[in-house]
Amino acid sequence: MDRLAAIKAFVKVAETQSFSAAARGLRASKSVISRQIASLEAELGARLFHRTTRSMTLTEAGRSYFDRASRILADLEEANLSVSQLQSAPRGRLRVNAPMSFGFLHLAPALADFLFRYPEVEVDITLTDRFIDLVDEGFDVAVRIGSLEDSSLVARKLASIRRAICASPAYLKARGAPTSPDDLKTHDCLCNSNVPLAREWRFITSDGRPWQVEVRGRLSANNGDTLKVAALKGLGFVNLPTFIVGSDLQAGKLVTVLDKFIAQDMTLNAVYPHSRHLSPKVRAFVDFLAERFGPRPYWDLIE
Repeated sequence: MDRLAAIKAFVKVAETQSFSAAARGLRASKSVISRQIASLEAELGARLFHRTTRSMTLTEAGRSYFDRASRILADLEEANLSVSQLQSAPRGRLRVNAPMSFGFLHLAPALADFLFRYPEVEVDITLTDRFIDLVDEGFDVAVRIGSLEDSSLVARKLASIRRAICASPAYLKARGAPTSPDDLKTHDCLCNSNVPLAREWRFITSDGRPWQVEVRGRLSANNGDTLKVAALKGLGFVNLPTFIVGSDLQAGKLVTVLDKFIAQDMTLNAVYPHSRHLSPKVRAFVDFLAERFGPRPYWDLIE
Protein backbone atom coordinates (compact mmCIF):
# COMPACT_ATOMS: atom_id res chain seq x y z
CA MET A 1 0.00 0.00 0.00
CA ASP A 2 1.18 3.51 -0.83
CA ARG A 3 0.62 4.95 2.64
CA LEU A 4 0.90 8.61 1.59
CA ALA A 5 -1.61 8.12 -1.22
CA ALA A 6 -3.96 6.36 1.20
CA ILE A 7 -3.70 9.21 3.71
CA LYS A 8 -4.43 11.76 0.98
CA ALA A 9 -7.44 9.68 -0.08
CA PHE A 10 -8.69 9.45 3.51
CA VAL A 11 -8.38 13.21 4.10
CA LYS A 12 -10.16 13.99 0.82
CA VAL A 13 -13.00 11.58 1.61
CA ALA A 14 -13.34 13.06 5.11
CA GLU A 15 -13.46 16.61 3.71
CA THR A 16 -15.97 15.82 0.95
CA GLN A 17 -17.89 13.07 2.80
CA SER A 18 -18.03 11.22 -0.50
CA PHE A 19 -15.93 8.59 -2.25
CA SER A 20 -17.07 9.91 -5.63
CA ALA A 21 -16.15 13.53 -4.86
CA ALA A 22 -12.82 12.45 -3.42
CA ALA A 23 -12.10 10.40 -6.54
CA ARG A 24 -12.84 13.40 -8.77
CA GLY A 25 -10.67 15.66 -6.63
CA LEU A 26 -7.75 13.24 -6.71
CA ARG A 27 -8.30 12.25 -10.35
CA ALA A 28 -8.66 8.59 -9.44
CA SER A 29 -11.39 6.02 -9.76
CA LYS A 30 -13.89 5.48 -6.97
CA SER A 31 -12.74 1.84 -6.65
CA VAL A 32 -9.12 2.93 -6.12
CA ILE A 33 -10.15 5.35 -3.37
CA SER A 34 -12.29 2.66 -1.74
CA ARG A 35 -9.40 0.17 -1.76
CA GLN A 36 -7.01 2.73 -0.30
CA ILE A 37 -9.39 3.48 2.59
CA ALA A 38 -9.96 -0.23 3.20
CA SER A 39 -6.20 -0.90 3.25
CA LEU A 40 -5.64 2.00 5.63
CA GLU A 41 -8.36 0.78 8.00
CA ALA A 42 -6.89 -2.73 7.89
CA GLU A 43 -3.41 -1.45 8.70
CA LEU A 44 -4.69 0.74 11.55
CA GLY A 45 -7.02 -1.93 12.87
CA ALA A 46 -9.82 0.61 13.22
CA ARG A 47 -12.86 1.71 11.26
CA LEU A 48 -12.46 5.33 10.13
CA PHE A 49 -15.96 5.99 8.71
CA HIS A 50 -19.55 5.24 9.62
CA ARG A 51 -21.14 4.33 6.28
CA THR A 52 -24.85 4.22 5.46
CA THR A 53 -26.70 4.38 2.17
CA ARG A 54 -27.33 8.09 2.76
CA SER A 55 -24.37 9.43 4.67
CA MET A 56 -20.74 8.99 5.63
CA THR A 57 -19.31 10.34 8.88
CA LEU A 58 -16.04 9.95 10.72
CA THR A 59 -15.82 7.59 13.66
CA GLU A 60 -14.11 8.76 16.86
CA ALA A 61 -10.91 7.10 15.65
CA GLY A 62 -11.44 8.71 12.25
CA ARG A 63 -11.77 12.21 13.70
CA SER A 64 -8.56 11.78 15.67
CA TYR A 65 -6.72 10.42 12.64
CA PHE A 66 -8.09 13.19 10.40
CA ASP A 67 -6.75 15.95 12.70
CA ARG A 68 -3.26 14.50 12.65
CA ALA A 69 -3.28 13.43 9.01
CA SER A 70 -4.39 16.91 7.91
CA ARG A 71 -1.47 18.49 9.79
CA ILE A 72 0.96 15.99 8.27
CA LEU A 73 -0.20 16.82 4.76
CA ALA A 74 -0.09 20.56 5.51
CA ASP A 75 3.46 20.28 6.84
CA LEU A 76 4.46 18.22 3.82
CA GLU A 77 3.02 20.89 1.54
CA GLU A 78 5.01 23.56 3.42
CA ALA A 79 8.18 21.48 3.06
CA ASN A 80 7.62 21.11 -0.67
CA LEU A 81 6.92 24.81 -1.08
CA SER A 82 10.05 25.75 0.85
CA VAL A 83 12.30 24.24 -1.83
CA SER A 84 10.31 25.14 -4.89
CA GLN A 85 9.75 28.10 -7.14
CA LEU A 86 6.37 28.57 -5.46
CA GLN A 87 8.18 30.22 -2.57
CA SER A 88 8.23 33.46 -4.53
CA ALA A 89 4.56 34.30 -3.94
CA PRO A 90 2.24 33.95 -0.90
CA ARG A 91 -0.36 31.27 -1.56
CA GLY A 92 -2.23 28.46 0.10
CA ARG A 93 -4.28 28.05 3.26
CA LEU A 94 -3.33 30.16 6.29
CA ARG A 95 -4.70 29.15 9.70
CA VAL A 96 -4.86 32.09 12.11
CA ASN A 97 -5.78 32.30 15.79
CA ALA A 98 -6.66 35.55 17.59
CA PRO A 99 -8.38 36.69 20.79
CA MET A 100 -12.10 37.32 20.50
CA SER A 101 -12.45 41.08 21.01
CA PHE A 102 -9.35 42.11 19.08
CA GLY A 103 -10.16 39.67 16.31
CA PHE A 104 -13.71 40.90 15.87
CA LEU A 105 -13.00 44.63 16.23
CA HIS A 106 -9.73 44.97 14.32
CA LEU A 107 -8.46 41.79 12.68
CA ALA A 108 -11.69 40.84 10.90
CA PRO A 109 -11.96 44.21 9.09
CA ALA A 110 -8.28 43.97 8.10
CA LEU A 111 -8.62 40.51 6.55
CA ALA A 112 -10.49 41.78 3.51
CA ASP A 113 -7.59 44.08 2.61
CA PHE A 114 -5.12 41.23 3.13
CA LEU A 115 -7.08 38.86 0.89
CA PHE A 116 -7.46 41.50 -1.82
CA ARG A 117 -3.70 42.06 -1.72
CA TYR A 118 -2.87 38.34 -1.87
CA PRO A 119 -5.51 36.64 -4.05
CA GLU A 120 -3.86 33.21 -3.87
CA VAL A 121 -4.04 32.99 -0.06
CA GLU A 122 -6.97 31.42 1.80
CA VAL A 123 -7.49 32.37 5.46
CA ASP A 124 -9.09 30.15 8.11
CA ILE A 125 -9.39 32.25 11.29
CA THR A 126 -10.43 31.05 14.73
CA LEU A 127 -11.33 33.61 17.39
CA THR A 128 -11.08 32.42 20.98
CA ASP A 129 -9.84 33.70 24.32
CA ARG A 130 -8.71 30.17 25.20
CA PHE A 131 -4.93 29.67 25.20
CA ILE A 132 -4.09 27.35 22.32
CA ASP A 133 -1.01 25.36 21.35
CA LEU A 134 -0.16 26.48 17.82
CA VAL A 135 1.73 23.33 16.88
CA ASP A 136 -0.68 20.84 18.45
CA GLU A 137 -3.75 22.52 16.98
CA GLY A 138 -2.23 23.19 13.58
CA PHE A 139 -2.18 27.00 13.41
CA ASP A 140 0.33 28.84 11.23
CA VAL A 141 0.28 32.11 13.16
CA ALA A 142 -1.48 33.68 16.14
CA VAL A 143 -2.10 37.21 17.33
CA ARG A 144 -1.46 37.49 21.06
CA ILE A 145 -1.62 40.29 23.60
CA GLY A 146 0.51 40.57 26.72
CA SER A 147 3.65 38.82 27.87
CA LEU A 148 4.90 35.75 25.99
CA GLU A 149 6.10 32.76 27.98
CA ASP A 150 6.27 30.03 25.34
CA SER A 151 9.92 29.81 24.24
CA SER A 152 8.98 27.50 21.36
CA LEU A 153 7.40 30.44 19.53
CA VAL A 154 8.92 33.20 17.46
CA ALA A 155 7.33 36.57 18.24
CA ARG A 156 7.25 39.83 16.33
CA LYS A 157 5.99 42.91 18.13
CA LEU A 158 3.32 44.68 16.12
CA ALA A 159 2.36 47.52 18.46
CA SER A 160 2.14 48.62 22.06
CA ILE A 161 -1.17 48.06 23.82
CA ARG A 162 -2.37 50.66 26.32
CA ARG A 163 -4.73 50.00 29.19
CA ALA A 164 -7.20 52.55 30.49
CA ILE A 165 -9.34 52.87 33.60
CA CYS A 166 -12.45 54.69 32.46
CA ALA A 167 -16.10 55.37 33.18
CA SER A 168 -18.96 57.30 31.62
CA PRO A 169 -19.33 61.04 32.26
CA ALA A 170 -22.64 60.29 34.00
CA TYR A 171 -20.98 57.93 36.47
CA LEU A 172 -18.18 60.40 37.20
CA LYS A 173 -20.71 63.20 37.76
CA ALA A 174 -22.67 61.05 40.20
CA ARG A 175 -19.79 59.40 42.07
CA GLY A 176 -16.75 61.60 41.48
CA ALA A 177 -13.35 60.77 40.00
CA PRO A 178 -10.69 58.89 42.00
CA THR A 179 -7.37 60.66 42.53
CA SER A 180 -5.56 57.58 43.85
CA PRO A 181 -5.89 53.87 42.96
CA ASP A 182 -7.02 53.19 46.54
CA ASP A 183 -10.05 55.41 45.92
CA LEU A 184 -11.40 52.66 43.63
CA LYS A 185 -12.23 50.62 46.74
CA THR A 186 -15.28 52.85 47.23
CA HIS A 187 -16.40 52.65 43.59
CA ASP A 188 -18.22 50.10 41.43
CA CYS A 189 -15.74 48.32 39.19
CA LEU A 190 -16.52 45.99 36.30
CA CYS A 191 -14.23 42.96 36.26
CA ASN A 192 -13.04 40.67 33.50
CA SER A 193 -13.43 37.11 34.79
CA ASN A 194 -11.35 35.82 31.88
CA VAL A 195 -8.08 37.11 33.39
CA PRO A 196 -6.26 35.84 36.50
CA LEU A 197 -6.91 37.80 39.71
CA ALA A 198 -9.73 39.67 38.01
CA ARG A 199 -10.48 41.81 41.08
CA GLU A 200 -6.87 42.81 41.70
CA TRP A 201 -6.11 45.76 39.45
CA ARG A 202 -2.43 46.59 38.85
CA PHE A 203 -0.98 50.07 39.17
CA ILE A 204 2.46 51.62 39.77
CA THR A 205 3.58 54.24 42.24
CA SER A 206 5.30 57.47 41.21
CA ASP A 207 8.69 55.80 41.77
CA GLY A 208 7.79 52.71 39.73
CA ARG A 209 6.84 50.23 42.45
CA PRO A 210 3.88 47.86 41.87
CA TRP A 211 0.62 48.83 43.53
CA GLN A 212 -2.30 46.40 43.59
CA VAL A 213 -5.82 47.35 44.57
CA GLU A 214 -8.65 44.92 45.28
CA VAL A 215 -11.81 46.26 43.68
CA ARG A 216 -15.44 45.24 43.89
CA GLY A 217 -18.55 45.56 41.76
CA ARG A 218 -21.82 43.92 40.90
CA LEU A 219 -20.93 42.82 37.38
CA SER A 220 -18.18 40.61 36.01
CA ALA A 221 -17.94 39.09 32.54
CA ASN A 222 -15.49 37.04 30.49
CA ASN A 223 -15.61 39.46 27.56
CA GLY A 224 -14.29 43.01 27.36
CA ASP A 225 -16.96 44.25 24.96
CA THR A 226 -19.65 43.30 27.45
CA LEU A 227 -17.87 45.26 30.17
CA LYS A 228 -17.51 48.27 27.88
CA VAL A 229 -21.26 48.34 27.26
CA ALA A 230 -21.85 48.29 31.01
CA ALA A 231 -19.42 51.17 31.50
CA LEU A 232 -21.15 53.19 28.78
CA LYS A 233 -24.42 52.61 30.65
CA GLY A 234 -22.90 54.14 33.79
CA LEU A 235 -22.44 50.99 35.87
CA GLY A 236 -18.90 51.77 36.98
CA PHE A 237 -15.21 51.80 36.10
CA VAL A 238 -13.75 49.40 33.58
CA ASN A 239 -10.14 48.35 33.09
CA LEU A 240 -9.67 47.59 29.40
CA PRO A 241 -7.18 47.95 26.55
CA THR A 242 -7.73 50.94 24.34
CA PHE A 243 -8.28 48.78 21.26
CA ILE A 244 -11.70 48.11 22.87
CA VAL A 245 -12.50 51.55 24.31
CA GLY A 246 -10.41 53.85 22.08
CA SER A 247 -13.25 55.08 19.86
CA ASP A 248 -15.44 55.77 22.91
CA LEU A 249 -12.64 57.74 24.57
CA GLN A 250 -12.18 59.78 21.40
CA ALA A 251 -15.94 60.46 21.27
CA GLY A 252 -16.10 61.46 24.94
CA LYS A 253 -18.47 58.62 25.80
CA LEU A 254 -15.90 57.32 28.30
CA VAL A 255 -13.35 59.29 30.33
CA THR A 256 -10.04 57.95 31.67
CA VAL A 257 -8.79 58.34 35.24
CA LEU A 258 -5.55 57.50 37.07
CA ASP A 259 -3.53 57.51 33.82
CA LYS A 260 -0.21 58.22 35.56
CA PHE A 261 -0.62 55.14 37.76
CA ILE A 262 -1.12 52.61 34.95
CA ALA A 263 1.82 50.47 33.83
CA GLN A 264 1.79 50.41 30.03
CA ASP A 265 3.69 47.18 29.49
CA MET A 266 1.44 45.17 27.15
CA THR A 267 2.26 44.42 23.54
CA LEU A 268 0.47 43.11 20.47
CA ASN A 269 2.46 40.28 18.92
CA ALA A 270 2.33 37.94 15.96
CA VAL A 271 3.69 34.53 16.95
CA TYR A 272 4.48 31.38 15.01
CA PRO A 273 6.30 28.12 15.80
CA HIS A 274 10.09 27.84 15.64
CA SER A 275 9.74 24.47 13.98
CA ARG A 276 7.56 25.73 11.13
CA HIS A 277 9.21 27.10 8.01
CA LEU A 278 8.31 30.75 7.63
CA SER A 279 6.46 30.44 4.35
CA PRO A 280 5.65 33.44 2.16
CA LYS A 281 2.01 33.43 3.31
CA VAL A 282 3.03 33.67 6.99
CA ARG A 283 5.68 36.31 6.30
CA ALA A 284 3.24 38.33 4.19
CA PHE A 285 0.56 38.14 6.88
CA VAL A 286 2.90 39.20 9.69
CA ASP A 287 4.27 42.08 7.59
CA PHE A 288 0.71 43.13 6.79
CA LEU A 289 -0.26 43.17 10.49
CA ALA A 290 2.79 45.27 11.37
CA GLU A 291 1.88 47.74 8.64
CA ARG A 292 -1.78 47.83 9.68
CA PHE A 293 -1.44 48.16 13.46
CA GLY A 294 1.98 49.60 14.22
CA PRO A 295 3.99 51.27 15.41
CA ARG A 296 1.30 53.54 16.90
CA PRO A 297 -2.11 51.92 16.47
CA TYR A 298 -4.92 53.92 14.96
CA TRP A 299 -7.27 53.33 17.92
CA ASP A 300 -4.94 55.51 20.07
CA LEU A 301 -4.86 58.42 17.64
CA ILE A 302 -6.84 61.48 18.61
CA GLU A 303 -8.89 62.74 15.68
